Amino acid sequence: MDERLDNRLAWVDEALFAGHRAAGLNLAMQCMWLHEHGIDFDGLNRFHHNLRHGLMGRRIERSPLPFARHRWVTDRGPSTIDVAESPRPRAELSDWADERSQLPVDAENGPGWHLGVLPLTDGSTAVSLVLSHYVIDGIGGYQVVADAAMGNLLDLGYPPPQSRTRRHAMYQDAVQTAREAPDVGRALVAAAKLARRTRRDPARPTAPPQPVADRAVDGEDAVVVPAVSIQINLDEWEARANALGATGKTLTAALAAKLAERVGRRRTGDGFVTLHLPMNERTEGDTRANAMSIASVSVDPEPVTTDLAGFRAAVKQALNALREAPDEALQLRSLVPFMPKRALSRMVDAGLADPDAPALCSNLDEFDPVVFRPDGTDGEIILIRVTPQGVTRQWLEARGGQMTMQSWRVAGGSKIYFTVNSYQAGVVETRSALHELIAKTLAEFELTGHIY
Repeated sequence: MDERLDNRLAWVDEALFAGHRAAGLNLAMQCMWLHEHGIDFDGLNRFHHNLRHGLMGRRIERSPLPFARHRWVTDRGPSTIDVAESPRPRAELSDWADERSQLPVDAENGPGWHLGVLPLTDGSTAVSLVLSHYVIDGIGGYQVVADAAMGNLLDLGYPPPQSRTRRHAMYQDAVQTAREAPDVGRALVAAAKLARRTRRDPARPTAPPQPVADRAVDGEDAVVVPAVSIQINLDEWEARANALGATGKTLTAALAAKLAERVGRRRTGDGFVTLHLPMNERTEGDTRANAMSIASVSVDPEPVTTDLAGFRAAVKQALNALREAPDEALQLRSLVPFMPKRALSRMVDAGLADPDAPALCSNLDEFDPVVFRPDGTDGEIILIRVTPQGVTRQWLEARGGQMTMQSWRVAGGSKIYFTVNSYQAGVVETRSALHELIAKTLAEFELTGHIY
């Protein structure tokens, strides 16, 4: 192995992976294409082969030292595409997507992703890609898909699994951890300051929910967070944004805010909705799994269907604040390898059970048309979502439910696409309930769209 290659996980990836593992959470991303014809399997096999390189051609290998960072090693993923044995009607497409979303992906033991194909009885074909969020994020996934579709094979130089002897791994990891002692020291100072400020702040309680079963046993009481996809004419979307005094990007966030209100994700006291807005930080040659920061904004959802001027100003202020003063909590990531699993689990649970009940709104922006053609023929991406695998209804409800929205469009295309993922006890527990809520919300914005 080349000693100059630093294949350790970035701090943000280490923190996300270690924290979620301690809490028993496994996040997956899913992208689904729909082709109104049969698939070119030769082309799809080339696409599958190409996915096995670059940022998806890897997995995580733990350090033998409990306080050292884990490392990336080569892993080519599944060797074949999973093709359904028999066609299904289009009415069952969402059911198939849910089934594929729950087939395990494992960033540590592999496979970190899988590709499936479903022929439909009307002659169309669906393709599903599910991958671990600890291997790649949304924008990184887009770039990987684009490279695979274009035949760009990347060699990141990662070593094969178990290429270091245990003695060498322990020595190397100990030396590199010692070099990071100043970072750890600064993180301890930041943690002390944050703790003092938190004690002085008489704000809301931060106790995590009571422990409940996080993983279903033999499928018992397992739940897939309902997901609904939306397509809206781009001209109609931009015209409505202009009429409300905003841009299409602001209208996307406003739609998420109004949906969060309708779902019931309003904070107590002022009734505002809190949005988490991921901001892409991926640069050329970036090998981080998750290259993003998250801006947080709390807004009044009441006026967003009639006037977006105030909403737009609040979002702009939140984004500027993130650029000027990054989240202090990020300074603490270098402490993660030294934290006991119980402490990590409590930290993650506390974040997931945030009393502000935030909704995540991820604008993936504009895609190159090549990503719509995994097999080289024209198709559409009709679903992009982040979803937990194998969780129970009790686990979701103990953490106050969840809501995420992804948005994207294709360069030169005529539509804007959305996927809304949401579960809220007593409000949205099924896909049909979410479908109905979305239809009512679009009508409030005087928008029409295809919902499925």
